[in-house]
Amino acid sequence: MGKGAEARALFMEGCNCSQSVATAFSEQVGMPADQVKRLTIGFGAGIGRMREVCGAISGMAFVISALYDEDKGSVYARIQDVAGQFRELNGSIICRDLLGLDQPGASSPVPQVRTSGYYAARPCPRLVEDAAGILERYIAENPPA
Repeated sequence: MGKGAEARALFMEGCNCSQSVATAFSEQVGMPADQVKRLTIGFGAGIGRMREVCGAISGMAFVISALYDEDKGSVYARIQDVAGQFRELNGSIICRDLLGLDQPGASSPVPQVRTSGYYAARPCPRLVEDAAGILERYIAENPPA
């Protein structure tokens, strides 16, 4: 199973967007999956459900930060590269834009109940799959030292 499919499956099992992407790479970053899930929970739903930067992007940033032992500028460049690929594919890296929400800023901190209707109405399973697939290709083309 590729990392995109793994991230999608994690989302469908109840992980948030950030957890789904980052946890798909837990073995590569050398951390147990439960630890990655705990460390990335707050980045879901656009950081704390504020609908800002998509949690899938935050998950990508977590993985890149863990894998590449470089100066800040180099790590930032890598994150900008993968985020740019995600933006090109999906039109934005902002959660509320990706979800088609009008309201900027914070929303209720209470996550929605995961039902079949929830999954059917959201692009999130596809977005985490896209993010993890982009990241998997990036790492293959740019192996960490």
